[in-house]
Amino acid sequence: MQEVDQDPYICSDMGSIPDARMQEVALDPYVTLDLGDLPDDLSEYLNYNEDNLGKIMDTDLFFGDSLLNCMDELTNFSDVPMPKELPSPDSHEQRQTDTLTDKRNNRRKRPRVPRSQRCSDENTPSRPKRQRAAGRPEIKKAQVKPTVNQGTDTGSQPAEMAGLSTTPPRILHLPPSIQFITIPDNSAYQVVQTLGFSSPVISFPNTAAPTYIFVPAASPPYKRQVPPLSPVDSAVAPVRMSSSPPGSLSDTASKAMSPTCVSPLSPNHELSTCKESPVPQSPTVLDIPQVVKDYIQESKAHMSQTCQDMEAGLTLTSHYVDVQVSQREIFRSGKNTNRTLDKELVIMGHTDRQKSLLGQSQIFKDSSGDKPKRYILLLGNAGMGKTTLIRKLCLDWSKDCIPQFDFVFLLDGKALTLTEPTFSLQTLLLNLSSFSPPCMDPEAVYAQILAAPKRVLIIFDGFDELRDYETLLQAQEKDVITSLQRDSKAQTYTVRQLYSAILQRVLLPGCTLLLSTRPRGTASQLLRRTDSFLEMCGFTPTDIETYLSQYFTDPDLRASALDSLKNSNYIHLLCWNPGLCRLVCLVLEQSKSLGVLPRTLTELCHQVVHLKMEEDSKTTHSQAEPETQISVESVEETQTQISSCSQGKRCHQNARTKSRARVHTRTQRGRRTKKKEKEEDEVDGDEMHVSGGEVDRTEARELLSQLSTLAWEGVKANSSIVPTGRTISPKLKAFGHRTGLFFSYQLRTKQVVSSGEKKGGGENGESGNKGSTDIENADDYILLWTNPFLQSYLAGVHLSLSRTVSDRTFLQTLPFQSGSKARRRPQREELELTQRFAVGLLFYNRTELQRLHTYTQTAFRDMVVSKQALVTKHLEGLSHGDLSPAQILEACHYVYEASSMHGDGSRDSGSTRLVAHLAANLPEVLTFHGVPLNPADGFAVQKVLERGGTEGRSFCLDLEDSGIQISGLRALVGLNNISTYRACIADVISLWEQLEQSGEEGLQQGAVSKFKIHPLKATQLCHIEHLAKLVNIHMHKRLSDSSSQSDSILAEGVPAVKELHKLEFELGAENGPLALPKLWELLPGLHNLQHLDLENSKIGDKGAEKLADALVSLCFLEVLNLSQNCIGDHGVKKLAATLRELPKLHCLSLYSNVISDEGAESLAAVLPHMASLTNLDVKYNKLTDVGAQSLGVSLRNCKKMKTLRMWNQCIPYGVFERLQQQDNRILCH
Repeated sequence: MQEVDQDPYICSDMGSIPDARMQEVALDPYVTLDLGDLPDDLSEYLNYNEDNLGKIMDTDLFFGDSLLNCMDELTNFSDVPMPKELPSPDSHEQRQTDTLTDKRNNRRKRPRVPRSQRCSDENTPSRPKRQRAAGRPEIKKAQVKPTVNQGTDTGSQPAEMAGLSTTPPRILHLPPSIQFITIPDNSAYQVVQTLGFSSPVISFPNTAAPTYIFVPAASPPYKRQVPPLSPVDSAVAPVRMSSSPPGSLSDTASKAMSPTCVSPLSPNHELSTCKESPVPQSPTVLDIPQVVKDYIQESKAHMSQTCQDMEAGLTLTSHYVDVQVSQREIFRSGKNTNRTLDKELVIMGHTDRQKSLLGQSQIFKDSSGDKPKRYILLLGNAGMGKTTLIRKLCLDWSKDCIPQFDFVFLLDGKALTLTEPTFSLQTLLLNLSSFSPPCMDPEAVYAQILAAPKRVLIIFDGFDELRDYETLLQAQEKDVITSLQRDSKAQTYTVRQLYSAILQRVLLPGCTLLLSTRPRGTASQLLRRTDSFLEMCGFTPTDIETYLSQYFTDPDLRASALDSLKNSNYIHLLCWNPGLCRLVCLVLEQSKSLGVLPRTLTELCHQVVHLKMEEDSKTTHSQAEPETQISVESVEETQTQISSCSQGKRCHQNARTKSRARVHTRTQRGRRTKKKEKEEDEVDGDEMHVSGGEVDRTEARELLSQLSTLAWEGVKANSSIVPTGRTISPKLKAFGHRTGLFFSYQLRTKQVVSSGEKKGGGENGESGNKGSTDIENADDYILLWTNPFLQSYLAGVHLSLSRTVSDRTFLQTLPFQSGSKARRRPQREELELTQRFAVGLLFYNRTELQRLHTYTQTAFRDMVVSKQALVTKHLEGLSHGDLSPAQILEACHYVYEASSMHGDGSRDSGSTRLVAHLAANLPEVLTFHGVPLNPADGFAVQKVLERGGTEGRSFCLDLEDSGIQISGLRALVGLNNISTYRACIADVISLWEQLEQSGEEGLQQGAVSKFKIHPLKATQLCHIEHLAKLVNIHMHKRLSDSSSQSDSILAEGVPAVKELHKLEFELGAENGPLALPKLWELLPGLHNLQHLDLENSKIGDKGAEKLADALVSLCFLEVLNLSQNCIGDHGVKKLAATLRELPKLHCLSLYSNVISDEGAESLAAVLPHMASLTNLDVKYNKLTDVGAQSLGVSLRNCKKMKTLRMWNQCIPYGVFERLQQQDNRILCH
C-alpha cells in the first residue's frame, strides 16, 4: 500500500492488506458527490470478524495522544498548497509490505486511550466493536484533529516533508455520522479516489474531503528493486528511524518504505514526533538504502583523502596538534537588541578555563551528555585553527569517530559570491559543499537527507565576521520561505537564500549546525539561537614543542630551532597562535642565514615576505634552462588534447609534434620565441600556471606594491577575497601564487559525473579520468589571501610606504580618533593589525625597507620622516586617562612594534621617545578589567611597565576578568614597580602554589602581599567558590595541608582577606540561591567586612536564619542590604536578635520584602538597642497601619536615627501623613 499524502501524525493504517493501493485524484468541483448511505453493519457483506477490525482501523492513529500533543505545533504553520501529481502505478510494490510491518510494530507500543475516555456515551451498546472503533461519539470530540492533504503528490510529499519545515495539510472535519468500514485481507481490493459515479457507494455528508471506494486491483507487476527517486519523481523517501523536532514533518517520510528488503524494526524503537530522540551511538543504521550507504562510504573515503592537506607539505596526519577547545558561557542580559558577543561572553580565568576544556568527542554533547547540541558556535581569532579543527572533525567522521551523523557537509562563506538564482538545497549540499564526492544517485541521497535531518551535520566556515551571520539570520521575504518549504529542489534560489534558510531552521530543522567565526561584533540573533559556545584556546608550551618536532624532521635542525625559539621570548609567546607559529617555523628554517630572530610581529612578517620573494627569485632563475623542456612538453600536450578520435589522425598529429620538438631543440633562440608566443596566448583563467621568464628585483617590488594595494582594499572591506571588480594581470596572479600569498578557491556549480563510473576529484572538485561521455564541469575560481597576518602586513606597507597615501589620509587611518570621527564600535581585527604594522614599519630599519619600494632614496626618506612625525604627534597628543582598557592595550602594542632594534643593535630615537611618553602618562591605576589578554598582550604591557619603572613610576594593576595565563601573571606581578594587583583568585592561588613548589620564596612573598580583592563584586558562581578557597587558606594559614614552606609567609593569614571591607553579591535571583550555601560558610572568616550587599538574592526566611548565624562574627559591619529577598516575619525575627549585637551597623535596608505587622513589631522591639543605626528602609513590604504605628512609636526612642522609610500601599494615607507630622524623620521615598 502506498501511503496517501496526509498529516504526518495521522496514519490511515489499513491493517495487513498485502496488495492494497490508495490513490488520490483531484475532485471535480463541479461534480456533486451524492453517493447515498450504507447500512449500519457491513460485516455480513464483507465477511470479516471483529478481531481483524482493530488491525485495519486503529483509531489510536487518528485520535491517540501523539496527535493531541502535536496539534499545537501544527498551528505554527500557514497553509501552503502542494503540487498535484499522481503516483506511478507500479513502482512501490516491494515497499508495501515493509511499511505495513513497520506500522504494526510501531502500533504495538503506542499507548491506547482508556475506554472510558474513548466512549463518552454510556448508553452506547458495547456489542459492535466496529462501531466503537469507527463511528463512536468520540469522533465529535476530535473533529479538528484528523487531517488530509488534498491534491498533493503522493510520492513526493513524505520524502520532501521529512526534512523541511513545510506547512501541514488542511484539517478535515469529520461529522459524527461517518461510518468506517472494514476491508478484507485480499489483494483484489484497491483504494482509489473517485471523480464521481452514477450509483452511490459511500456518502460523506457535509464535507469536502476526498471520497474513497474499493475496486478490483490489477495484477501485481514484477517486484523489482529500484533505488528511491526524488520526491518530485513520485518516489517515497527511505525509512529512517529518527524523529524530527516539533514542527518538522519528517515522520511522514519515516513511515515510507525502503526500496530494499530490510528486517522489521524492533518494537521498542518507537517514533516520537513531539520529543527529540537521543542521538544514536552506533554508526550502524538499518533502513538506509544500499545506494545511499555506498555514497556515505564514498564520501568518507573522499573526505579522508581531500581534507588531509593543511598547507603545502603539511598534512593532518603528520602535523596536526590537538588544539584545546573550551566551553564558554554568556551573560543572560535581557533583550538588548545590540548585544555584542565579546561583551556577552564570560571571561574565565586560566584555572577555570582548564576545567572547561572539551575533547572533540564532547563538542556535540552537553556537559551531562544527555541532550545533543544542535546550534554550536566555534569562536577564535585569526590564525587560531578553526578551519584546521573543522578539517580534523571531517577526518574523524570519515574514520567513524563521530557515529551520530550519516552526512557531513561543509559550506564555505566564500560561496556567497555566487549570486545567480540557480541553486537548490540538493545542489547546495551535494555539489557546492566542500569535500563532497560525485554522486551517482543524488535523488536517493537527497531523499535520505530529508528523511533523517537529525543525522546530518552542516558546518559553516569561512565567515570572518559575525555580521555575516547576523545578515543571514534576518527574516527573509515570506514568499521565499513559502517557496522553499514547498519545493526546495527547485533550482531557483541563490546561495544566500539557502544559507539563510538553513541557519533560520526553515530547511532541515533537525540537523546539527556548527558555525565558525571571530568573536567580535553584534550577535543578537546568534545569541538567541546558539546553545553552545566553544572557543579555540591556542597552543600551550607543550603544543609548541610538539608542533616544532613534527615540522622539523631533522633532529639537529629541530634542536637548533627549539633553542633559538626559547631565547626569543616574544616570538615564543607569538607561537600561542597556531597561524603565527607556522610563520615562525618558516623563519626558523632560515635562522642561520638570518643571524638574529625577529623581535616584533612587524619584523616577523617582514622576514617571511622577504624569504618568499627570495625563494621565488631563485626558483625563476633555476627554471631558465629547464624551461626549454617544459616548452616541448607543453607543445606535445597541446597537440595531444586537440587531436581527433581517429587513430590515423592522432598518429599524424604525433608525428607533427615530434617534428616540432626537433625544431625547438635546435637553437635556444627558437625556444624563447615559442615561449613568448605561448605567454601572449595564455588565457586569463589559467591562474596556477607558472609563467616563465626572469623577474628582476625591480619588477618584484612593483608587483609587491600592487599586492599591498589589493591587501589594503581587502582590509577596508573586511574580506580575505581579492577584489573581483578590478582587473588583475596574469603576471600579478602568478606572482601571488608562487610566493604563497594567494591561493585559488574553486567553487563547483555542477556535479561531475562520468558514464558508468564516478570521476575522481580533489578537494576543489578537479576531475580525474575523463571519458568520452563526460559532462563538463563549470568551475569558478576566486582568489584569496592565504594568511590574514601577511595580508594585514602588506596593507600596512601600502599605508606607510606608498606615496599614493597622503598624510591626511594616513592620519585618518591611525587609531584613537577623537571627535566626530571617533570609532564607537570595536575595530576589526585586520584593521588593528594593519595599524600596528603601519606604525612598526615607519620605525623599522630603512635598509630593510628598501626591498619594499622603488622610490629614490631621498624621496623615500622624506616620506618616512613625514609620516613618523604624524604618528608621534598623534600618539603623544592622546589623553591617556580617557582611553578605554582596550585602547591602552593597543597603545602598548603600537609603541612596542615601533621599538624594533636596528641591525647594529641601536634603536630609533623616535620609537624610544614613544615608549617613554606612554610609560610616563599611563594612569597609576592601570586596569584591563574585561579585556582578554593573550600571551603577546601581556608581554607588550610588561615592556611598557618596565620602562615606567626606570622613570620611577609605580602602578596598581587590575587583571580581573582578563583571562591572562598564569605565566603572564607571574611576569607582571614580579615587576618591582607593581605595588598592588588584582586578578582571578583561583589563578592567584595557583601562582602561589607554583612559586612554593619552585622554592621562590621572595616572589611568593611579593605575590601574597601585593594581592588585593577589595572591593569584591561577585557576578559568577565561581567567584564565590574561589573566595571560599581563599578564606579557607586565610583561616588555616597555609596553602594546603601538605605545604610547610608558606607557614612563615601566611603566618598572619592572607592580607587580601583581612583588607576586604566590601562584598557585593550580584548573582541575581537565578544563580544567587545556588551560591548561598558557600556564602554562609565563608562569611564568618571575613572579620573586617564593613559592607555586605545581598540585594535580589532570594535568600528567604531560611537564608535569613543562616545569615543571622554568620552575622555574629561580623562585628565591624556597617552597611547591610537585604532588599528584594523574600524575607518574611520569621526571617526578620531571627535577624532582629542578631542585628542588635552589631555595634557599628548604621544602614539597614529591608526594601521590597514580605514583612507584615508581626515582623514590624520585631524590628520595633530592637530599634532602641541599635545605637549606631541611622538609616532604616522597609518600603514596599506588607505593613499596615498597625505595623507602621509600632515603628513610629519605637522611632521616638532612637535619637541617632536619621531616616525611616516605610511607605507602602497597605498603609492608609491618613495614618502615614499623621506619622510624618509626628516625626519628620519618617519619609516616603
